[in-house]
Amino acid sequence: MLANARRMAVEALLKVNNDNAYSNITLNNLLKKSDASDNDKALATALFYGVLDRRITLDYVLDSLTKTPFKKVNFFTAEVMRVGLYQIMYMDRIPNSAAVDEAVKLIKKSKEHRNSGFVNAVLRAAIRAEKLLPDGDTPKELSVIYSCPEWIVNEFIKDYGKEQTILLLNEFLKPSSIHLRVNTTKITPNEVVELLKEKGIEAVLDEPYGAVTLKVGANIEKMSLYKKGYFYVQDLSSQKAVSILAPKSDERVLDMCAAPGGKTFSMACYMQNKGEIVSCDIHPHRVELIKNSATRLGLNIVNPKVNDATKYNADFGKFDAILCDVPCSGFGIIGRKPDIKYKEIDDFNELEGLQYSILNNAVNYLNETGRILYSTCTLRKSENEQIVNKFLEEHNDFELKYIHTFLPHIDGTDGFFTALLQKR
Repeated sequence: MLANARRMAVEALLKVNNDNAYSNITLNNLLKKSDASDNDKALATALFYGVLDRRITLDYVLDSLTKTPFKKVNFFTAEVMRVGLYQIMYMDRIPNSAAVDEAVKLIKKSKEHRNSGFVNAVLRAAIRAEKLLPDGDTPKELSVIYSCPEWIVNEFIKDYGKEQTILLLNEFLKPSSIHLRVNTTKITPNEVVELLKEKGIEAVLDEPYGAVTLKVGANIEKMSLYKKGYFYVQDLSSQKAVSILAPKSDERVLDMCAAPGGKTFSMACYMQNKGEIVSCDIHPHRVELIKNSATRLGLNIVNPKVNDATKYNADFGKFDAILCDVPCSGFGIIGRKPDIKYKEIDDFNELEGLQYSILNNAVNYLNETGRILYSTCTLRKSENEQIVNKFLEEHNDFELKYIHTFLPHIDGTDGFFTALLQKR
């Protein structure tokens, strides 16, 4: 059993960085197996996500303090040093001496014990250093300061300018809030807020109607209120996107890329659980997730289907409204999922073609007066405005009714893009 918070963080980071494992799944599995206290688990979680978020910054500093290039340092030793340096740079409540001592202890107990003196020397040099980071005058320096790959920084600067990019990158490094969507077919938002307060969880009503924001963290899925189907977790940007499509009772709605189903469920609430939502994903196990959650929530208008969004399925018939929440680079949710930013630029080469294919296919399902909401959780204009502009150029029977990019530092949401397309 792992009982040491720093050891747990190091083990999880090794799996993510060396085995390309999913961050949330990796950490959750380690925590479940651990006999550590709740405080240790909380510290392990903070260290794990903190180091993941700040890895570029930490590696820059460590590289500047070592004679050997840091990328050549053994994997275990490197992760221990990152965890130690993160505490020194970003965790005021932990004394620097404790951060160093605990790092050295971890190394001494490992197969890389010969590196203990090296780890001690480098971390103490970090404590003594007068300046650890560059000024931020260039994209490369911004990459270091805000721990974001230089190519992504350049993408943001190209689309939004340097000043907005700095504000955006800074916002990504702040803690993310937890937002709930209330299942208004069962209970009112006011009632949920009161029930949460009875359990000692401070929550407030938010916009749009049905949104509730938690003031403190909580283990949502273990709550009896969650199990009763009173709410689910959903960022405000996703809730606002559904409010733009505004599905109505008794309409037929198609959610082309629905899993895990949050927007499907929000649409069902708007429809007062009347009508039909065909909720699709290409992967059967993800469709099963939609089905299980719809059952928990009691939303029986949801009709989950395994389906390829790029190919027309004549069996589906026509729809009044269609949600195209397409696969994307995810650069609007870097703050929640920092491992996204460590993907390579080549990983996204085929995305724009896929996105346009799905949007183009949606036209086949739409009735004569219907509407389509195109959305992504990225901020790259090549996946957003450029896709919509191309669509409008090739489909003169559609008009743009609404377009908006939600920016975290302005809107207080995840980064998100929406465009409402109406059949003329």
